[in-house]
Amino acid sequence: MELIDTHAHLEDVENLEEAVKKAVKVGVIAIIAVGSDHSSNLWVIRESRKYEIRGLRIYPALGLHPLDLLNTAMVEETIDFIQKNVKSAVALGEVGLDYWYKNVRRDEEKKRFQKEVFRRMLDIARENDKPVLIHSRGAWMDCLNMTIEANIKKAVFHWFSGPNDALKKLLEHGYYISATPAAAYSKEHRGAILNTPLENIILETDSPVVYSGETSEPAHVVKALKSVAELKGENITVVAEKTTENAKKIFKIS
Repeated sequence: MELIDTHAHLEDVENLEEAVKKAVKVGVIAIIAVGSDHSSNLWVIRESRKYEIRGLRIYPALGLHPLDLLNTAMVEETIDFIQKNVKSAVALGEVGLDYWYKNVRRDEEKKRFQKEVFRRMLDIARENDKPVLIHSRGAWMDCLNMTIEANIKKAVFHWFSGPNDALKKLLEHGYYISATPAAAYSKEHRGAILNTPLENIILETDSPVVYSGETSEPAHVVKALKSVAELKGENITVVAEKTTENAKKIFKIS
């Protein structure tokens, strides 16, 4: 099997060299290293390639997470860095909106600023023909509508657990969702996977996020694979082939 972890925060993975070796052993051939702020974007551009081994390649994605917008001066510096380095990236991400926390959900100014930054990220993606890795927690329909309005051709709604109306609409526009190890237990995430064709699913770990008390790493993409196969009633080899094919097409990697 060949697998691709399409969303990992590698700069935060403890003992990354060992984690990459373990990923190779389970069949991981590529990892999309996502940025979320200025320092992580610097890392994915300058450092990620140092950890490539035995056929596993790490591809950089540049982003600005919606919850990392407190320092407006740094926001501008980060956007400038993304614009200057976007041609070295395979995607824009992690970007999007997050209304999950009360201090954001109840603060219209914070929501407006998130939308302003997200719109700028979408514009950069469209102008450079890059796919977008979207964080949409609690803001699913706003994220989707902005992505459609920006005329984005390829978008992945990362760890999607939103309502069925948003899922139906994103699928109608040919967008994708990513399955994480949370597919083993999250009712909302499992429901989204059940209602999404395999042709619109890719796999990820969001490493080093903790799932059921265990810190994830890229090798744990196998857990997402097994959960998708179980939910779809498919052989894991079939799911591996299709999700890897989808990822290669989205990110234009061979």
